[in-house]
Amino acid sequence: MYEIEKSIGFLLAKAYQRAGALFKEELDPFGLTPRQFSLLAFLWQQDELSQVELSERSQIDRTTICGLIDRLEKQELVERRPNPHDRRSYLISLTPRGRELEEPLCAAADRTLARFTAGLSEHDQSYLVRHLEVLRGERRIYATLDT
Repeated sequence: MYEIEKSIGFLLAKAYQRAGALFKEELDPFGLTPRQFSLLAFLWQQDELSQVELSERSQIDRTTICGLIDRLEKQELVERRPNPHDRRSYLISLTPRGRELEEPLCAAADRTLARFTAGLSEHDQSYLVRHLEVLRGERRIYATLDT
């Protein structure tokens, strides 16, 4: 018999659900979703990204990203500006309000992470991140993970 409760896919899905629920709790007072937060976080790293660049960095498809940007625009957190280098595209920029929310939203993300990983040591958290990067295809592990 297949032990679904111990399968990696099931456990990852349930961990993702829990993390999403915890983060949603923290973001609700701001009227944001975790995906909207992620777009803002990419813009805090580098403002004025094209929709294509934002889509690639966030790994969110272009159709979905359009709707997310629309909602962030309605909340006056970002604005679309014509791209001076490509008339067919727009640059997405933070508004002053979008910049102001960086500190409180990052604090909310930190609280979520602390709650989500409360049962893990720092070493275990680092180990988990490296394994998730491997599963995501971003990295290969050649040496022991204990380093």
